[in-house]
Amino acid sequence: MRPVRGKRILAILAAGGLTLAAAACGDAPEETTPGSGSSSAATAAYKACMVTDTGGIDDKSFNASAWAGLEAAKAETGTVETKVTASSSEADYEPGLRGFVSQKCNFTLAVGGLMGDVTKKVAGESLDSQFGIVDSGSTGPNVYPMQFATHQAAFLAGYLAAGYSKSGKVATYGGLKIPPVTIFMDGFADGVAHYSTTKGKKVEVIGWDKKAQNGTFAESFIDQNKGKTITQTLVSQGADVVMPVAGGTGLGTAQVAKDSAGKLSVIWVDQDGCKSAEQYCDVFLTTVVKNIQDAVKQAVVKGAKGEPLAATPGYLGTLENEGVSLAPYNQFESKVDAALKGEVEKLKADVAAGTVKVESASAPA
Repeated sequence: MRPVRGKRILAILAAGGLTLAAAACGDAPEETTPGSGSSSAATAAYKACMVTDTGGIDDKSFNASAWAGLEAAKAETGTVETKVTASSSEADYEPGLRGFVSQKCNFTLAVGGLMGDVTKKVAGESLDSQFGIVDSGSTGPNVYPMQFATHQAAFLAGYLAAGYSKSGKVATYGGLKIPPVTIFMDGFADGVAHYSTTKGKKVEVIGWDKKAQNGTFAESFIDQNKGKTITQTLVSQGADVVMPVAGGTGLGTAQVAKDSAGKLSVIWVDQDGCKSAEQYCDVFLTTVVKNIQDAVKQAVVKGAKGEPLAATPGYLGTLENEGVSLAPYNQFESKVDAALKGEVEKLKADVAAGTVKVESASAPA
């Protein structure tokens, strides 16, 4: 993500998931032991600490992925102690980061580019501490950035959606009009356009005009009812495949698809929907995956080994290095035409090789 002015992203509030006590503004972070728990301070040699965006580590999205990366690093090394504090609002970002500085964490991770400004501020005042940030460019010499070319994988999703659609109309909408969202929408629209050009068969995209950089937004990442309303409107306009880039709001889209008796399919984003929201697996055509987990794991493992984490160039996830990808078709495996699958695979290779160019104004620099 890139920092944006005036708005802050909200993460998915997952139904039925683990609830963390959010850190109150001004409070120091507290160690939590979700999942498999944290190593004891007595045996840990390297403290990897994380400040989430709102929603906690079980948000079915990027917070959950980042936490899984820390836990994977702990499991691999046996020398990492993991800590996390959840933000209930943007006001919690700074005290969360400062709390981990005071606890002398070896690596403090800010999850989400909307923490870019505050991370730059705290890191600039704590040059002896190592920070990392997901979805943001470098914000200081001691901040390791992890960014993702999600437009590349979304391009494949757009092509797939166009080929799978029976109505000749597909759609996408966002939570907020910010770069981490519109980069998905740009790639999706270009993938649909590529299909139309290649096949000589016009497939329309509803909800996003790439050229005008204008489209449909829920103005929320947690409002499932808004997701339902938007999706019903898109369906009424003829869309039979929808890609919500809207966090928990998108679960409303999944419910509309669930109630459609197979008439509507959904393309999920960030984590494989059949793993993160498995109750809706039967409506997920695929997922545009952002491999935050592996990027975070690699960073923590390197740090624990004493290897430097360079602010430049940092990490960029692409199709070529599998930092972004399409998830398996899962329950749609037998529903997607074999020829279309082959075309998507060929396109993946072409994009990775640079033979097919995919561009977005929101792409990482």
